[in-house]
Amino acid sequence: MTSVYSTAEVKIPENPPKPKGYHLLIVMPKVQDATKGGVYLPTTTKTREDVASIVGKVVDVGEDAYPNSDRRFENGPWCEKGDWVLISKYSGHRFEYDNVEMRLLNDDAILATLDDPTKVSRATT
Repeated sequence: MTSVYSTAEVKIPENPPKPKGYHLLIVMPKVQDATKGGVYLPTTTKTREDVASIVGKVVDVGEDAYPNSDRRFENGPWCEKGDWVLISKYSGHRFEYDNVEMRLLNDDAILATLDDPTKVSRATT
């Protein structure tokens, strides 16, 4: 499947919620009406891809995220503010803030960091 993220731009609302504890605040990119190749997506596909998004941008990191005392993070944080990250579909607590879809995730829910989110698509088979 071609990537449904034709742009790496996201809207970050003014004064977004502050994640507490070990949570990360992630903003989700909107699925575009068409792929980079110009194929228009049906509404059902757009809705499914919005809900099952696997790419997001880190807006903020809670004060207890990635503690040095946790051996999983001995090599440092898995991501930081401003990083594009790969997450599991349906992960985290989904909500909208100022008409922008966001998620709160645990610090250990990050699977990878990305340089270019427009190259990512969910595997379908």
